[in-house]
Amino acid sequence: MRVTIVKGIGDDRIDIARPDGTTAHTRFPKKGPVPHDAVHYIVEGALGLKRGFWGMIAGGLHPEDVQEIAKAAGHASARRANIPDASIVELLQAERLVECFEATLWSGDCDASSLREVARAGCTASHVPLPEMSDAMILGIAARVSALRDAWGPAPVDHCWSFEWRAA
Repeated sequence: MRVTIVKGIGDDRIDIARPDGTTAHTRFPKKGPVPHDAVHYIVEGALGLKRGFWGMIAGGLHPEDVQEIAKAAGHASARRANIPDASIVELLQAERLVECFEATLWSGDCDASSLREVARAGCTASHVPLPEMSDAMILGIAARVSALRDAWGPAPVDHCWSFEWRAA
């Protein structure tokens, strides 16, 4: 699946082309120095998560449908702290980890042990196990997220960042 994220002014755009010829397009508001769904790509790819956000999109879902599916399957949040359906465990793991790696962009530091403990707390609150991650893996993901920030931030409007997602 080919994914292209296009930098906008107030929001960014995602264009998706699946191997079966289907496409999906969506826009999302800027919430930080890099596109949130780009961090999902880095985290989910590094950890081999097959049913995270991008795995669900590769499976045919539209990006805007993922949140509703998560809610219906027991997404754990302050108001919906339920044991999630097994079908969204990797999605929730990815979301908690993406939040942690995005936080390193604001703090300017990534201490593997601290990130792991914050991620563990987030996963516990979402009723999912923390994926196994070595210190080297955590630091490698953080470096890729930082490199994305360094390239994305100064890039002009209409800059494209593309990647291939290989479905399992």
